Amino acid sequence: MFISKLRMSGFKSFSDETTISINEGLSGIIGPNGSGKSNIVEAIKWVMGENSSKTLRGSGMNDLIFSGSASKASKNVALVSLTIEIDKNLLEDSYKKYIKDNIIEIERQIIRDTGS
Repeated sequence: MFISKLRMSGFKSFSDETTISINEGLSGIIGPNGSGKSNIVEAIKWVMGENSSKTLRGSGMNDLIFSGSASKASKNVALVSLTIEIDKNLLEDSYKKYIKDNIIEIERQIIRDTGS
């Protein structure tokens, strides 16, 4: 089982839709300070169910939504989608009926002042 794709839109510093493909094996995230490396990890934590804004470096859940910049308007919705590829042969038979095409997709969105 491994994460094969992460898609973000309006999440923290990722105002536009951004898709990151991840190959099986060891992967690393590199880049200069302020480029969004921590936000990628926080997107994974959040889509998997994290509910504490403090562990996501925010004072409230609205801080997860892109707040705008000099060149881009703020967003009202943040969306994160995570694709996990799984080998169905490793699952118990009772779980196999929930898995289609050997993938699991998890998606979470938050709407400003409404919640996720």
